[in-house]
Amino acid sequence: MAAQISDGTEVTIPLRNLVSIVVGVVIATSAYFSIVSRIQGIEREMLKNQMIIDMNTEFRILWPRGELGALPADARQDMLIESLERRLEELKEAPSRAQPDVDRLSVRVDAWVERLVRLEEERNGDQ
Repeated sequence: MAAQISDGTEVTIPLRNLVSIVVGVVIATSAYFSIVSRIQGIEREMLKNQMIIDMNTEFRILWPRGELGALPADARQDMLIESLERRLEELKEAPSRAQPDVDRLSVRVDAWVERLVRLEEERNGDQ
């Protein structure tokens, strides 16, 4: 006998099987949404990381060129370096500026030495 299927066809299923099917559908739906949520979180994290990488690339290229500005500490350090360079130039020029003083003092020392020698000779001559 052929089974006739219509709007009024009844299906009998044990309650245990029906509960198993419902639990299986709930578990499958939960797993699906959990996987979709995880994929969306990973995609969001990937986009965030890509934005950070792009910003870092821009910073890496523009900062050394000075196109992003400079830190106050860098400006202070530059001023200190310039000050040290000026001081070094002054010290390099100092011997040439001090030479006349050295020559003048050398003449005075020679005069004092001659005077001491004469005094020593006079003292030795008096004894």
